[in-house]
Amino acid sequence: MDDRLRRWRLVLGGDADGTGCALGGTDAQMDGALAALYNGGDGEGAGERSGGLGASAPRVARWLGDIRSYFPSTVVQVMQKDAVERLNLTRLLLEPEMLEAVEPDVHMVGTLLSLNRVMPEKARESARALVRKVVSELERRLVQKTKAAVTGALDRSARTHRPKRVADIDWDRTIRANLKNYLPERNTVVPSRLVGYGRRQRAVQREVVLCIDQSGSMAASVVYSSVFGAVLASMRSLRTSLVVFDTAVVDLTDQLHDPVELLFGTQLGGGTDINRAIAYSQGLITRPTDSIFILISDLYEGGVRQEMLRRVAQMTAAGVQVIVLLALSDEGAPFYDRDNAAALAAMGVPAFACTPDAFPALMAAAIERRDIGQWAEKELERTAT
Repeated sequence: MDDRLRRWRLVLGGDADGTGCALGGTDAQMDGALAALYNGGDGEGAGERSGGLGASAPRVARWLGDIRSYFPSTVVQVMQKDAVERLNLTRLLLEPEMLEAVEPDVHMVGTLLSLNRVMPEKARESARALVRKVVSELERRLVQKTKAAVTGALDRSARTHRPKRVADIDWDRTIRANLKNYLPERNTVVPSRLVGYGRRQRAVQREVVLCIDQSGSMAASVVYSSVFGAVLASMRSLRTSLVVFDTAVVDLTDQLHDPVELLFGTQLGGGTDINRAIAYSQGLITRPTDSIFILISDLYEGGVRQEMLRRVAQMTAAGVQVIVLLALSDEGAPFYDRDNAAALAAMGVPAFACTPDAFPALMAAAIERRDIGQWAEKELERTAT
């Protein structure tokens, strides 16, 4: 059988009449799994197929097991997300049998968190195990990169060219900075400028406040933000706070030691009062010039818009490094309030989406007090090439 014809048959669905290609063996089983999801009587696709996943948790669990054996994990995650959205399987995610069959991913965690308050006790332990697996994978991927970027930025921001004591001189960087002054006849380097640690005598702890919109559209951002919050909180050079908000504000800083518990402390969905969240966050900042405030929101404000903008202006005027992320996820930010984003940009606070892999570099830029707008433009250019 022509492989291209076989692939088209799997893509298009239907029966052999359309492509002249009949399937057998594993191909037929793959076709059945696709049919159950994409042609289950919703009027889309080939139409002749019948089936669907029905409302039985065991049947769905078997289907989940099938697709994991037929398709790579990236495809499985897409199909699971489509199954929840197209076939309204949200209720079945409360069943332990189904949770044990699910391929863990960030989107599935977001769906589970939205069900947190209605989840029966028998399903809660399975849900926690799934969430912990995803969090562990994210930590493996992101922890070292984040710590390295932040530590390096703190070292660079603490340097001075006028160290007051010999003990404050960074000899390695001083020598490298003066290699052009090497005198071969004397076999020595003449240092025309010194590089040192200007703050070694007073360890200044930077303050970081993560303020996270927990409306339903921000689910992936909540997951990533919680992991990054836990990483930052583990660094003694930072004092990290994390608050989540809808129309109310919840401070989850005391749960940063365990991102899984932190995630189960969120409640996805509901309205949005950004102004109230910023007002609370202002109270957490004790040293504005040593503080970074990161608002993660789609900026659809249900509170007092002008008051929200006024508070942001107050923070920047006081010296706080304010960053607004429309999303912290791999999907970007297709929906956000453009008027509020434009108003913030006019105040020197650009609003943009950030991928998890780029977040460590963003934190480094913020610690070094670089122009975040320029950093975002360069990052966009880098990812576009």
